[in-house]
Amino acid sequence: MTRRAVVTGASSGIGQAVVHSLRSCGWDVVGVARRADRLADLDSAVGSRSFAADLTAQADVDALAAHISDTGPLHALVHVAGGARGTDRVEDGDPADWRWMFEANVLSAQAVTAALLPHLRAAIADGGHADTLYVTSTAAQTAYPGGAGYNAAKAGESMLVRALRLELNGEPIRVTEIAPGMVFTEEFTLHRLGGDQAAAEKVYEGVADPLTAADVADVIAYALNAPGHVNLDLVTMRPVAQSAQHLLARGALRPRR
Repeated sequence: MTRRAVVTGASSGIGQAVVHSLRSCGWDVVGVARRADRLADLDSAVGSRSFAADLTAQADVDALAAHISDTGPLHALVHVAGGARGTDRVEDGDPADWRWMFEANVLSAQAVTAALLPHLRAAIADGGHADTLYVTSTAAQTAYPGGAGYNAAKAGESMLVRALRLELNGEPIRVTEIAPGMVFTEEFTLHRLGGDQAAAEKVYEGVADPLTAADVADVIAYALNAPGHVNLDLVTMRPVAQSAQHLLARGALRPRR
């Protein structure tokens, strides 16, 4: 039986790469994002069947759940949607930015999970397994100056994932967390820095081979395609140049002589 996944954040970056990756290995995919024009282009390119929704709006989440109910079974939720705004110190933080990050990263994860869990359960009523998979960040694991708002939001999402795994114990539903470090995508850092292209490019300047969206998508596809009894609880992945959140090599990587 062909398995079907909902992939959020599908209009760009990691989410878009996941849609490509899953389609290439035979999954049916419903890409979800706010930008309907980008979703239409994605559908034309890879044969996905997308649905435009803002996952911070409950009415849109409900509409997504109704769409899934009307169009077929659901075997996996891949929640990529989220993001960061600003690099302010705690004392200078903009409450609007912090509120948006909590809504985009934590509340959206809760809303879409609650809405789609019944559909995941229905698809496995006669056997098999289902998946919930969440893309968090190494920012959920290690604080850094100027990152407190994003640290807090991603840590909140990570705790949601860990609690969900405990709550679903005894059901054949896997709960996986993928926590990437530095990933170069077209929009994440640009949006975080308010559209400042030069500042965004500076973040990656001189870094040998930061992760790409495709790198993360490959790991996600592996997790979803693993045998049903195998759960990758947490995968932390970084480029070799980033040994820790605070330790980043710039320049070519060379063997020591």
